[in-house]
Amino acid sequence: MTFQIQSQILEFCVLSIVSKGDVYGYQLTQRLQEAMTLSESTLYPVLRRLSAGGYLSTYDKNFDGRNRRYYRLTPMGRARLQGDLKMWKEYVLGVEKIIGGDER
Repeated sequence: MTFQIQSQILEFCVLSIVSKGDVYGYQLTQRLQEAMTLSESTLYPVLRRLSAGGYLSTYDKNFDGRNRRYYRLTPMGRARLQGDLKMWKEYVLGVEKIIGGDER
């Protein structure tokens, strides 16, 4: 079964990956595709939104004559990630209670 990924969860995953170190778009797509079905055309609008919102900053770096755009987490992005992580843990706990049959 494949679950539809909501934009908030995708943004949370992107922020989480970028929090571990600067990444360029293709590298980020590959990391995400390890866990979910995702195309590059889905990812780039998310990156633009997070950058426009001040959660990510970008810089370009030359690699083999080509330009790579790298994404870096900003302090505002780190704060959002911490809030999202708290909400995610609460959400997962609630779902686990439902599907795990916890009667409490």
